[in-house]
Amino acid sequence: MTDQPDLYKVLQVDSEADPEVIQAAYRRLAQKFHPDLAARPEAAERMVAINAAWEVLGDPVRRADYDTERERARAATAATAASAAAAGGATPGPTHARRPSALSHRTPGPTAAGAPSPESVSSNWTSGRSNVGGGYDERSMRRADGEGAAGPPPGRPSGSVLNFGRYAGWSLGEIARRDLEYLEWLDRMPIGRSYAGEVDAILRLAGRRRAATREDRPGLFRRR
Repeated sequence: MTDQPDLYKVLQVDSEADPEVIQAAYRRLAQKFHPDLAARPEAAERMVAINAAWEVLGDPVRRADYDTERERARAATAATAASAAAAGGATPGPTHARRPSALSHRTPGPTAAGAPSPESVSSNWTSGRSNVGGGYDERSMRRADGEGAAGPPPGRPSGSVLNFGRYAGWSLGEIARRDLEYLEWLDRMPIGRSYAGEVDAILRLAGRRRAATREDRPGLFRRR
């Protein structure tokens, strides 16, 4: 399987995407690369790959089998990399317990120079979706070295642990100390809905969100 393309990458979706998201992605790509509609010479080849990916990911049974093989291959690759690192004299870091824990209460410090200003939100904010950090490119979540590209978690876990993407194996608290932009991106994605409350709390503690004041013009924030 290591010599085959990642079918999720072919359809440009996350491995945790809902079936309707995958179907919508397939239709969008089919319209873009269908040989009858696209003049580019590589369109036919792309369309073959897109159809092949859809045949697997569009079928719940075949997708489940593919996910199992994909995870097995990823684990084998990680084990090989760990063995190579050990052979080279690298000392693996300590293993930390992965369990959700309450975020510590603290007062956010002043915003560093050049950092985005706090986002204005309503006091009735439902944890919604951030519009800060729009420059984050979600395609960098998966690089050529696959999931877990950010490496092993740095330690001191806090909150839920992700099992997908660049920060697979990292807790939300560990990601917050390294890459708040990624959490803002995750907050806007369907795959991040189950973490919305935790991410919202982190962004507030980090000063990336604040309650709206009376001076804020109506309509600039979401309400229930």
